[in-house]
Amino acid sequence: MKHFYFFLVFILFNSCQYFDKQVPSEKELLQKELKAINWKEVDEYPSVVDCEKIDNKQQRQQCFFEILTRLIQEKLSSDTLSVLYPELDTIEVKVTIFPNATMQFEPQFPKDSVAYDRIKIDSILKTRLVDFPKVNPAIKRGIPVKTQFILPVILKVE
Repeated sequence: MKHFYFFLVFILFNSCQYFDKQVPSEKELLQKELKAINWKEVDEYPSVVDCEKIDNKQQRQQCFFEILTRLIQEKLSSDTLSVLYPELDTIEVKVTIFPNATMQFEPQFPKDSVAYDRIKIDSILKTRLVDFPKVNPAIKRGIPVKTQFILPVILKVE
């Protein structure tokens, strides 16, 4: 009987340790989850209707970039950029797609570049790069998010 009481006390003492364990707080759980998320990647890339039927994530992304680059090239091909800057054959354009599906375009120049009038080129881009087809924003964990990327746009095709 003495062993039974010892065993019972042993079980009660050890089982109480299970109740002493602290349950992580909501804040701790949130911080752990936020650290586990890769914020540099999206679950779904931005897309246009023509690319929606593609199931493969990389192919859909490639389709979107090709269509967007082609549309930008078409809109800038008949523009004064080639007249103002005949030596400029390619321009890098920073594209921002906001969660509300609006887009913004900014020309990117080398840091040491002084040969181009940045304000004039930016103005041309803002004037010409309008009326794009509806773009679906990128998705991260079911929520539309802002994305940015730089596209090299060929201005002169020879």
